[in-house]
Amino acid sequence: MASDHGFRPVRLTIVDDLRRNRATVFFRALLALPLMVWLAVWAVVALVAGAANWVAALVLGRSPSPLHRFLSRFLRYATHAFAYLNLAAGPFPGFVGRPGYPIDLEIDPPARQSRWSVLFRAVLAIPAILLVTIIAGYGANIYGLNSRATLSCLLSVAAFLGWFSALIRGRMPRGLRDLAAYALSYGAQFWAYMLVLTDRYPSSDPLTAIGPLPVRDHPVRLETGGDLRRSRLTVFFRLPLAFPHLVWLALWGLLAACAGVINWFATLIRGTPPRAIHRFLAAYLRYQAHVAAYLFLIGNPFPGFTGTEGSYPIDLHIAGPERQNRWTVLFRLILVVPALIVLGIYNSLLLIAGFLGWFAALFTGRMPLGLRNAGALVVGYAAQTYAYIFLVTGGYPYSGPAEPRPAPAFPRQPLPVPILAPTPVPV
Repeated sequence: MASDHGFRPVRLTIVDDLRRNRATVFFRALLALPLMVWLAVWAVVALVAGAANWVAALVLGRSPSPLHRFLSRFLRYATHAFAYLNLAAGPFPGFVGRPGYPIDLEIDPPARQSRWSVLFRAVLAIPAILLVTIIAGYGANIYGLNSRATLSCLLSVAAFLGWFSALIRGRMPRGLRDLAAYALSYGAQFWAYMLVLTDRYPSSDPLTAIGPLPVRDHPVRLETGGDLRRSRLTVFFRLPLAFPHLVWLALWGLLAACAGVINWFATLIRGTPPRAIHRFLAAYLRYQAHVAAYLFLIGNPFPGFTGTEGSYPIDLHIAGPERQNRWTVLFRLILVVPALIVLGIYNSLLLIAGFLGWFAALFTGRMPLGLRNAGALVVGYAAQTYAYIFLVTGGYPYSGPAEPRPAPAFPRQPLPVPILAPTPVPV
């Protein structure tokens, strides 16, 4: 998929090497306190400047350069501060928002904006407020001081789990770092829109939020196909239409739970899941992904009831049975706890994306790309998590956005050249 990251007026850039100093990680909240205090003071001035910028943009049709520069620097500093607080970056940032931090923010110069968009900015931002609250945790609070207080958003979950990992390993896991960067990117886009620095609506698309994505070769991957058109009639009645699937999924889930227990004992003894149980559980996980995609408008056609691979545009590809470490099998329910914490917040994002997508598809006949891709990210992560729980695979769920590894291109074998007998030359 072609990324539009470079064409956005608000862009997050990352040059972080994932290494973290254990001492600064342990005392990160205390070390970030001066940053948060200064940010709170700066935010008061920024709110006044934002109100002045709104009036100026309403009159002039664009943000005045001095106000644009001041508010851009404020957002850059806020991004640096929250990146440091939430372990998305390692070094201590300055207090003035200069460019060059490992997690940095680029904002284009002032451009012409629609006065109607400026006038109704607070109303138009309501869907973005719902999203930013669950993604970054500071939709209603410009200070964002509650972002690590509870595990209520993706940013706080990434910081909480990353704190333990970085303290033990001295590195921030790439998936959690990118998850935090995704949250910071959306938060920056949201406040740039609210402070009238741009009229480009915040994009919730995780595939274009942070530039080039890592290429992952996970045994469970979601393939997102199909177009964005949606039938308004089926959108309006989507929940009752999905009801037979929800009943069948619940019944199948009971059998899958029993098969999962059997699979645990078998894998613990043999080191490899039995092929028959693997096929059964893979079909269940695939069907679960199809139903979730249909229910939350990630996909449009009505899915089948068998979880057949290739039968739905939003499809799940699961590798065959592979040998797994018996220690990870033995403690699987403990090891999966961090993934379940992430999945809990991801499910909230899926609900909001489906709710907003329902209104958008009902009025426009299309599912917004950002909401479709955000929902697909959740469905894919849920499939990886449940595949790990059921021992379908030993690959741990990857929490951040990623690109699947392309299929290897096998070189074409040269055609054999026929050996022809020499033609006699007439004398």
